Amino acid sequence: MKRFLLLSGLCAALAAACPAQDALSARNNSLPTSAGTVLYHNARIYTNNRENPWAQAIAVRNGLILDVVPESSVVQWAEQGAALVDLQGAFVMPGFNDAHVHLGGAGADLLSVSLNGAASVAEFQRRIHAAAVAHDRDEWILGRGWDHTLWPEKKFPTRQLLDAVAPRNPVFLTHVSGHVAVANSLALKLAGITRDTPNPPGGEIERDAAGEPTGILKEGAAMELLGKSIPPLSRAQRRKGIELALADLAKNGVTSIQDNSDWLDFLAYRVLRNDGRLTARITEWLPFTASMDELELMRREGGTSDPWLKTGAVKMVTDGALGTRTAFMLAPYSDQPGTRGIFIMDADKLRAMAIERDKAGFQLAFHAIGDGANRISLDVFESVAKANGPRDRRSRIEHAQVIAPEDFPRFAALGVIASMQPSHETSDMRWAEQRLGPERSKGAYAWAGLQKSGARLAFGTDYDVEPISPFRGLYACVTRELPEGGPQGGWQPQEKISLGDCIRAYTSGSAYAQFEEGKKGELKEGEFADFIVLSADLTKIPPSQFTKTIVLRTVVGGRTIYQSPQ
Repeated sequence: MKRFLLLSGLCAALAAACPAQDALSARNNSLPTSAGTVLYHNARIYTNNRENPWAQAIAVRNGLILDVVPESSVVQWAEQGAALVDLQGAFVMPGFNDAHVHLGGAGADLLSVSLNGAASVAEFQRRIHAAAVAHDRDEWILGRGWDHTLWPEKKFPTRQLLDAVAPRNPVFLTHVSGHVAVANSLALKLAGITRDTPNPPGGEIERDAAGEPTGILKEGAAMELLGKSIPPLSRAQRRKGIELALADLAKNGVTSIQDNSDWLDFLAYRVLRNDGRLTARITEWLPFTASMDELELMRREGGTSDPWLKTGAVKMVTDGALGTRTAFMLAPYSDQPGTRGIFIMDADKLRAMAIERDKAGFQLAFHAIGDGANRISLDVFESVAKANGPRDRRSRIEHAQVIAPEDFPRFAALGVIASMQPSHETSDMRWAEQRLGPERSKGAYAWAGLQKSGARLAFGTDYDVEPISPFRGLYACVTRELPEGGPQGGWQPQEKISLGDCIRAYTSGSAYAQFEEGKKGELKEGEFADFIVLSADLTKIPPSQFTKTIVLRTVVGGRTIYQSPQ
């Protein structure tokens, strides 16, 4: 659910919270950085630069990399007055750039009930009951992360399951995918959702055999019917949640993110930026369905050039999720022949809006998971290029989870970036083939197929649908196995890619996807001094050890913003 401000409210909020862009940029140039020149040395530095792939020392000043050099140059740098930091032989690499996160939602969820990993209905109910005991009567209980595919029954929960353990509190709990939620009876009553409430366009209120709502709401349009009744976070709560999420990023070596959050979250990021407390570079996506006036205002007031915080693409969700069978498919689901999923907007309307936004210079980013949604998205991007002519637009498909093989070459031909989340494959492989069948599975999470066809890859996590840890993604890239191992050789093993390719997609590939190649993603002269120090050399350990690797230090803009207590 995204509750973006209307134009009049947006103007007022920005006027109150955001100074003029020029003044802001001037003030933020003084954000604290390492004083003078600092030489980090005695390290095994993986530069991600094909021309100079390895080094032992990196010189930093004013937030930028001065040079990447051999250890033999340390004395010379010291004689020139550089401060020395001995990394004691540790492995160093560029900071991760997560190409798809929901930071504001992650912050809110860190303040709510975590349902991730609940392996049974009984455990699901136990956590809700514990929250009900801790909440006052009539206080909303919010949570996220339940996954019915982990339960023996593999069925969606119902309002009655929630009523049994929290009858006196309105309860609203979002599925791990973010595309389905369940509410209890009191929450439905407060939202005015009854058997007579029609399904909103692009959403569904699930009903039982008697026509009564089950409590399940599918897709944002239906979820928003109830979301309007939930009290908003206070400014202090919002900031606290965001700071917790930023700390999670730093601990996991993520130095840049491309974010899809509420505009109020962006305003909170702006306050942190002003206070010198923003610890990751953020490019904020704007809502595709907002009016052109709203989009132009947000782009103007949010800015497009600040190295720490700016606006970027406009994001459209075209379909749902595979796990909930709301991803839009070309043919019915193998395990539920009665449905092909949900396509959120009429294709002709989507095309017209895309042409209008592209003409105004906005980058387009479409969430598309099913092969049907991916095809329509590619069709729309092709129409956009024909209508508005050639330019370096770098349109993106977010997720690109299931693609018909004949559509692979269209990504490269149209210059469309495949913005994917490798850890989804590791999470979904337990049931994906049931949804898709053996043939369609060959086009699922197809990193190698897309790369071989010439498409550019940008990797992320979809935090907090998945944990922010990029190491889970690296493991998925090179093994396509479950976290505990197996199946032997990996699921659809032809889609594995190398560790080097995966790191590039998580760093320089993500930078390219946001028009920032040459600024970040590699450790070389002139790029931002954004790098991480790890407990193990990823190029020398088995993939099973990737997720056990610890980030020892995270440096962003020359500042150490995290150090492991170990």
